[in-house]
Amino acid sequence: MQSLQETALGGGPAIAKTANYVLVAADAGTTVAMNAAGSTTITVNTGLFAAGDTVFIQNLGAGDCTVTAGTATVATAGSLILPQNDAGILYFTSASAAIFYDYIQAGATSPLTTKGDLYTYSTSDARLPVGSNDQILVADSSTSTGLKWAAAASGGMTLLSTTTLSGANTTISGINQTYKNLYIVGKDIYASSTGQFQLEVNGDTGTDYALTNLNGDGTTAATSANEDVAGYFVFGYHGTTNTYSKTANFDMTIPRYSETEYHPFNIDFVGFPTSLTKWIYYTGRFRYNDTAAITSLKFLTSAGTFTAGTIYIYGVK
Repeated sequence: MQSLQETALGGGPAIAKTANYVLVAADAGTTVAMNAAGSTTITVNTGLFAAGDTVFIQNLGAGDCTVTAGTATVATAGSLILPQNDAGILYFTSASAAIFYDYIQAGATSPLTTKGDLYTYSTSDARLPVGSNDQILVADSSTSTGLKWAAAASGGMTLLSTTTLSGANTTISGINQTYKNLYIVGKDIYASSTGQFQLEVNGDTGTDYALTNLNGDGTTAATSANEDVAGYFVFGYHGTTNTYSKTANFDMTIPRYSETEYHPFNIDFVGFPTSLTKWIYYTGRFRYNDTAAITSLKFLTSAGTFTAGTIYIYGVK
């Protein structure tokens, strides 16, 4: 009677195994306990068990134990891989088919070992080790978990060049063409004489410049629009005073500068022409009427020479 009860309940003394094992008919209603340091398998074949038979399988060893379909089929909603101290019941629905009910499932035994590890999945629950500082998580179908840590793609603004203005004009050439937009900052500009601040594109001195300005001195304002201007854009006035508060400054954006199309410019400028003893502002919307990509910019003064000023060019992804 005790033997029959143990068989019906899947109890009784465990059959200890320390290596790969193939189930036999006598295992019905018993417990098969794997205890091995390395990975092992328990194989299920057909023609040995009847519908309703069960085999309780447990893994006591450090190595994973995998319930493996031999000639029989084995289905599961959990995992066929038993880590240490996991267990389950193999229930036969016919002589050639069984369902494995994983008691704990691999997910109940965390694979994580290190601060920052991620719980992921490949063919079973898996650990993705923490990445390096400042790396980001990206999808990658070539990895076992479909994920990996990688350096962040460059974005935002990247400083491409820093140029000090000098002489009657300063050219910045060889502008990096791998960005979508340019953002340009002019800081603390003045010259030996009060004059216009001008911009020439790609060394073009022809009539490929069109502009419209809103400008004023804080009390009066004016607008101007010109098409087919020769040689350059005029977008402000600078003075000779080297006092920080009276230097000229501007910011400029050039969308899609590397494309072969007409190029719009958006410019905001403020300066202090010494001869006028007042602040002058310019808000300009310009267009360069040539389809060449923009590779160089020349900053000019209509009078004197630049004695100070820095141009910062940023690439925007």
